[in-house]
Amino acid sequence: MAVATKRADAQRNIAAILTAAAECLSRDPAASTSEIAKAAGVGRVTLYGHFPSRADLIEAVFVQAIAIGEETLGKVDLTGDPREALTRLIESSWHLVDQWRALLVAAQDALPPSRVRELHADPMARVERLLERGRAEGVFRTDLPTSWLVSVMHNVMHGAATEIQAGRITSDEAAPYITATLLSAFNPPT
Repeated sequence: MAVATKRADAQRNIAAILTAAAECLSRDPAASTSEIAKAAGVGRVTLYGHFPSRADLIEAVFVQAIAIGEETLGKVDLTGDPREALTRLIESSWHLVDQWRALLVAAQDALPPSRVRELHADPMARVERLLERGRAEGVFRTDLPTSWLVSVMHNVMHGAATEIQAGRITSDEAAPYITATLLSAFNPPT
């Protein structure tokens, strides 16, 4: 019974640490492990017992955020007109980028770029499939590689997050701006 209790306590501690880390890093990408441990109601020794480094903790939180995002994006209707489907995907994706933008900054600071790209693989594959379908239907440009178009979408979304942080646009303005920019950029040249 003591082992089961310890396991339950450990699972509660891990959940509390991940929740606190997500909250702290979403406010401040440079939040320290001490701040996170305090917010989780655990000591640093307990935090480091589960996550040997700050990078390990950030990766775990980022993996969790990506999984939550995948669940949300998996519900987006990508059928019908690819432009309308892209609009729906941008709207849902933008809310996730907006919610987790500070966590992404923390991940980019703590993790190798290859790992950040690897963790984005599933969301990017969804975009690639939609763009390929749109290209096959003649509504998205085919003169540029799909990988480039995905990169453009990624950069426009993250650029919008930067513009919000700088106070030049609001979060509510971002999705329509992103949509207008990307639909224009993805239109086949005339």
